[in-house]
Amino acid sequence: MEKSVLVECLIHSSACFESDMAATSATILSVGATASLNTKLNSFYQSKSASLRINSQETLQSFCGLKAASSLRCDSESSFLGKQSSAALWRHLAPSAQRVNQNVCKSLQPQASYKVAVLGAAGGIGQPLALLIKMSPLVATLNLYDIANVKGVAADISHCNTPSKVQDFTGPSELANALKGVDVVVIPAGVPRKPGMTRDDLFNINAGIVKSLVEAVADNCPDAFIHIISNPVNSTVPIAAEVLKQKGVYDPKKLFGVTTLDVVRANTFVAEKKNLKLIDVDVPVVGGHAGITILPLLSKTRPSVSFTDEQIQELTVRIQNAGTEVVEAKAGAGSATLSMAYAAARFVESSLRALDGDSDVYECTFVQSDLTELPFFASRVKLGRKGIEAFVTSDLQGLSEYEQKALEALKPELKASIEKGIAFTQKQAVAV
Repeated sequence: MEKSVLVECLIHSSACFESDMAATSATILSVGATASLNTKLNSFYQSKSASLRINSQETLQSFCGLKAASSLRCDSESSFLGKQSSAALWRHLAPSAQRVNQNVCKSLQPQASYKVAVLGAAGGIGQPLALLIKMSPLVATLNLYDIANVKGVAADISHCNTPSKVQDFTGPSELANALKGVDVVVIPAGVPRKPGMTRDDLFNINAGIVKSLVEAVADNCPDAFIHIISNPVNSTVPIAAEVLKQKGVYDPKKLFGVTTLDVVRANTFVAEKKNLKLIDVDVPVVGGHAGITILPLLSKTRPSVSFTDEQIQELTVRIQNAGTEVVEAKAGAGSATLSMAYAAARFVESSLRALDGDSDVYECTFVQSDLTELPFFASRVKLGRKGIEAFVTSDLQGLSEYEQKALEALKPELKASIEKGIAFTQKQAVAV
């Protein structure tokens, strides 16, 4: 009588770092083989029902600094297979199984191969942002640039035992070298908000800073992903686009206004309000990145939850004014630098995952868009190796009455901010 055999190898790898730096990802590979052979003892491992399991907990040593823990065991799933047979099976298969396990773990470990530059790395956002980017297992080189005080920041961060090499660059004369061969450029440079200031109050100072930095990006790493954090984002992103157009290197798929903080806040506030697990909550935020132009689509919240009219109003206003909430709480000592750094690091990590070939990367961001009549608009996009691969148009379909009215109400203000940025750049070009 012949028996059917199943030998199953399970290799389990768990990584300790994900895009939001708060979740754990698992990859399971299964290899199955069946055979129908005779039942002679000398070929028992082909004729009995048995299971070989290899479990490996592979932490990202380059990120966590932890040793990998692995275990191997052989289990018999049949009373027909005795202890001696199990031991013989183990001796026969364990060496090759261990080799497979080692090879798979190596292939699952991300390679630190990308170069990231932070322009404005000595500032309130730049310092914590640089630290968080240093933690990424995908970063090989981290270039920190500022007009002053960046050498100490770089020295401090370089002591962290993660694989990326940290380099400092000070002043305009070193800016070009900071950008050579860079894959992702992050620009938090500029003055922060102070009590009583609006984002438009920042315009005259930050507009010029962004313009000069993006000019350097265009000259030295025109193919890089460009992340604009400097406020007012509703104007600075159009400024960057115009500069890149003038330089002949504009790729709308690679220029991003970082609005991730609005999503982070929306997720946090909704989870608190509805007593949900934060890791499960996802609220798309569209429009722009200032005041009423920030529109959280609470009707699109995942998991699906219901809100009263009062809750919708309360949450929307709080998300829109959350920056002011922090500015007032710090009482002149700064703005939302830490949460902004966290959100920006999340967007950097998403960009790096996309560059590395991850096909499931989605983020909300302020970009050139045709979803509305406005030339720029924040919405959820799918990221890939070449930047934006697709817009998630379904987010703007089937809006609630409140959201539809709010969408129409934000357009005039957002349009004015966009036009202000474009006019600034064009005026500068004429003056030159």
